[in-house]
Amino acid sequence: MIASYTCTTLDCPDHDALSGFYAKVLGWNVVHRDDNVAYLANDAGLKLGFQKVDNFAAPVWPKGEIPQQFHLDLEAKDLAAAEKELLAAGAVKAEYQPGGDYWVVFLDPAGHPFCIAPPMN
Repeated sequence: MIASYTCTTLDCPDHDALSGFYAKVLGWNVVHRDDNVAYLANDAGLKLGFQKVDNFAAPVWPKGEIPQQFHLDLEAKDLAAAEKELLAAGAVKAEYQPGGDYWVVFLDPAGHPFCIAPPMN
């Protein structure tokens, strides 16, 4: 092994706002915050970071000049309830939905696509 995985960090225009959105979605806590970054963590030590970027340009889903490059896959037992809560928290349901009834694609407040699906048993 050369290195160990620590965290995925999303570029965004407002690290406080986006970390607040994902803290609400995931139920994780802010474990570090400064003028440029914020990090969330769960009880198992998983981390998700948010880095403030000047002149941030959101990815365009599904195809566009600025590709998504990566996305987060999240699970929810009740997709309908999760959708209502995500929309209330500031997410937008993506117009293009590639997964039929399984995956539901949303855009976070900074425009990053992420998917919600039932647990993969």
